[in-house]
Amino acid sequence: MKNGFTMAEVLITLGIIGIVAAMTLPSLINSKKNKELEASFKKNYSVIQQALDMYQAQNGERLSHGSVSRHELKPALMKYMKVLRDCYWGAESNADNIGKACIPANYDDSDSVSDAYKNFTGTTTIPLAFFDDGQFILNDGSLILLENSSGNLYISVDVNGYLKNPNRLGQDLFMFQIDNKGRLLPMGAEGSQYDSETYCSATSTNSLNGAGCTIKAINEKDYFSKL
Repeated sequence: MKNGFTMAEVLITLGIIGIVAAMTLPSLINSKKNKELEASFKKNYSVIQQALDMYQAQNGERLSHGSVSRHELKPALMKYMKVLRDCYWGAESNADNIGKACIPANYDDSDSVSDAYKNFTGTTTIPLAFFDDGQFILNDGSLILLENSSGNLYISVDVNGYLKNPNRLGQDLFMFQIDNKGRLLPMGAEGSQYDSETYCSATSTNSLNGAGCTIKAINEKDYFSKL
């Protein structure tokens, strides 16, 4: 006589395995996604800083608001980055032909909004006034978005590209600011326009909530694991 499992016991075991898998798989997938966002964020931070350093080495001065006019910022940066696709200025008439990976040009130079991105909590769409002076895609799929106005330069990056979610400020879209001395400031750092307490909140519905999260993404080891 041979001992073995009954059909009922096998089905019960498989059911238990299925339940455990259903409970743990979403957490594992989310953890993997957040680690990918973190790795791409750190890479892009380094790429932007290196581009600014190369600009200084070749031009003898730091890139700042006073050194480039509005539409000179994009070509100045593209020269020192590995660019896959030029998305033009984002608000030009030819933007319909730039491809789906670029932000749709259904906005102008005002504080109009688009459904392209939402704030940190996903409660509202964000104004695109800080992202409409040029955009281009890097060879790893990251999307660089630029703004040159009001005495400041802003460099923002969607670290996994516009075609991939969550498309939220402070989660995969991060803002940097170049001050008048040419220093690259992670938004939320001292001296930047949007502080990390007000503009990186789990409860705020402000349309720019998430703008100040960049410094936290750099300094807090568990930032991405908590997303």
